[in-house]
Amino acid sequence: MRHKIYELLEGAKEDDKASTVYDSLMMAVILASLVPLAFKQTNSVLNVIDHITVSIFIIDYALRLFTADYLLKKGAASFLLYPLTPMALIDLLAILPSFTALLPGIRLVKLLRLFRTFRVFRSLKMLRYARSVRIIRDVIHDQRTPLLAVCSMAIGYVLISALIIFNVEPETFDNFFEAVYWATVSLTTMGYGDIYPVTTVGRIVTMVSSFVGIAIVALPAGIITAGYMDRINKDK
Repeated sequence: MRHKIYELLEGAKEDDKASTVYDSLMMAVILASLVPLAFKQTNSVLNVIDHITVSIFIIDYALRLFTADYLLKKGAASFLLYPLTPMALIDLLAILPSFTALLPGIRLVKLLRLFRTFRVFRSLKMLRYARSVRIIRDVIHDQRTPLLAVCSMAIGYVLISALIIFNVEPETFDNFFEAVYWATVSLTTMGYGDIYPVTTVGRIVTMVSSFVGIAIVALPAGIITAGYMDRINKDK
């Protein structure tokens, strides 16, 4: 019985129709759970949608915990380790903010009203059910070494640029965080214009930062695209 539940949840076989139907239904539930977030005011219909969807999420989470040993293959320890896995944490964050609706009598849980925005984490549950998203997730995992190298380079460049501009134009930036913010915006070539250098040297630093930023930002896109195409070709 537990093994059949595991196969339904995780899709042990590529042509498992029951698992495909379950994934499609969960995708529909996830999308429905996001509808209340599009409204500032709540009403009875939105509350019903939230109650139903979060109840389904709780059942899904309980079933996954119930079959955790099949997934992690670590015996009894699997039931303790599963709640700490990334996807389980996402599932939990998607559930917790709605406990105020399901358990209104518990005062402590009412604190979760402050985290209403955490319901957006429900969209991350699509990482588990959408095949295209799963492929991208696997590509990022496979290409994690070059991606980490690019991210490290980007972070280093942001910090160095921030230090340079912070010392070149101390009157423009009140603190180092503002310099880091400017460096990040310049790196991504967004250019919001809320913080900008006014001296000639500062503008030169900005131009150099923007040119280098184009190259750094383009690298992850190229790595992910190449990995994605390789994965698609392998599947074919």
